[in-house]
Amino acid sequence: MPRFAALSPACLALLALLAGSRPAAAALPPRPPTVLAAVPIGRMDLPWWRRRFAAKQAELRRGPVDLVFYGDSITQDWERTGPQPWADFRPIWQHYYGRRHAVNLGFIGDTTASLIWRIDHGEASGIAPKVAVVLIGANDMGRPHWSAAETTDGIETVVRLLRRHLPHTKILLLAVLPSVRAPWITRTTAAINRTLAATYGHGHVAGVTWLDLTGLFLRHGRVDPALFLDPRLTPPAPPLHPTAQTQARMAAAMEPVLARLLGDRPVH
Repeated sequence: MPRFAALSPACLALLALLAGSRPAAAALPPRPPTVLAAVPIGRMDLPWWRRRFAAKQAELRRGPVDLVFYGDSITQDWERTGPQPWADFRPIWQHYYGRRHAVNLGFIGDTTASLIWRIDHGEASGIAPKVAVVLIGANDMGRPHWSAAETTDGIETVVRLLRRHLPHTKILLLAVLPSVRAPWITRTTAAINRTLAATYGHGHVAGVTWLDLTGLFLRHGRVDPALFLDPRLTPPAPPLHPTAQTQARMAAAMEPVLARLLGDRPVH
């Protein structure tokens, strides 16, 4: 078997020099943190949510669809029927939206992330509504405890997705409604709405109309708990969901803007 000659000290020194001159592996730049409020997070593990999603998909396919409401439980409440007057929403929905081929895509407990998932999975596909009303963000400040910046990012992602999937649909973006849950939530809600107003107010973004209904909830400069149904429940809960009468006031305040966007006559 042939034998290899030992390397000379000079060769060993040269090899060591060459090895030391190799550039170190370039450090990868740090990846930006994922904003959970702005990525799709489905809730298909919940049987009721899965059934509602399937039912709403079927409703969208039956058509026609001229008006769509995207949101959480505040939007889903439009489907409630008494027996208490403060929980009787459906007649108000019928009065304002019954003749307008409207679809209610509100889901209890949904965050911006869950709405993003729904949009990605068919709630803005195969339809061409004249107007989409968006009211989302209240639950981001609940159990997820997402910041104002994160929730704003989520809402802006919702708007971008709707503009991409529904290029001919006008968007009516509502401010996150006030509530009486915690001082941090009150401050965060105000911060979200300030940022959204600066972005979408005064027609800054084509196809998006910004509407802040916060003033409807104020009495002497403070949010009036009497305008919410939650304290009337058993057991009572912090004020978050408007009563039917309060949502009727919301619908009346929205009506001039909505009629203009739809191109029809206002409902009185």
